[in-house]
Amino acid sequence: MIEALLLNLRSRDVLTAEESTRLREIIVNGRSFMPGEDIVVEGSRPGYSTLMIEGLSARYKDMTDGSRQITALQVPGDFVDLHAFLLKKLDHGIVALSPCRVAFADHSDLKKISETMPHLARLLWLNTIIDAAINREWISSMGRRSKRAHIAHLICELYVRLRTVEQVDNWSFRFPLTQAELADAMGISLVHVNKTLQMLKREDVFTWENRILRIINWDRLQEIAEFDDTYLSLRVEPR
Repeated sequence: MIEALLLNLRSRDVLTAEESTRLREIIVNGRSFMPGEDIVVEGSRPGYSTLMIEGLSARYKDMTDGSRQITALQVPGDFVDLHAFLLKKLDHGIVALSPCRVAFADHSDLKKISETMPHLARLLWLNTIIDAAINREWISSMGRRSKRAHIAHLICELYVRLRTVEQVDNWSFRFPLTQAELADAMGISLVHVNKTLQMLKREDVFTWENRILRIINWDRLQEIAEFDDTYLSLRVEPR
């Protein structure tokens, strides 16, 4: 059930058999969510952290004018709210963008890991640090990249993250967002998203049909995005 998480952690450091077994023991009680359902409700105080097993979810904030800003996307192998272990009350929600299956790690078990398995605790901490690094890239995209480069960067990032947890088929992967959800992630209008997608379509770098995105020219897509995956820390080394 937690193979994607193990792949995620092993892409950054060696995971011992004892650490793998402990994670399998504490991550339990799977649950499914349909698109549009909140996996985590803003303002809640969960006693557990939630791991993505299948599907795609998003961290979001609702604005007072009724609009929504998506601030992160989560793929299988990601904890959507590991930070809730220390923050306690969450200031944002997590919504399913596709049919999702999740599992839960009780905070009391995470506390024991932090006290008795320091290496594993550091690897879980690394997950939250990478979340922050991804957030910095998103801010950079919104503030300084062109919208063409912004979309290209998001696609590059998702492809690499999904490839890490073996969720791609060669150069294709499920991309279940609607254009409206993509607009929420980019902080621009639906019309602007549509125009930018048409521009990229003419450049023949990817196709996006029936919720499947297929990369046609990876090198060109990276060039458009100015994509450098350093921020994802995909190097196996002692942590």
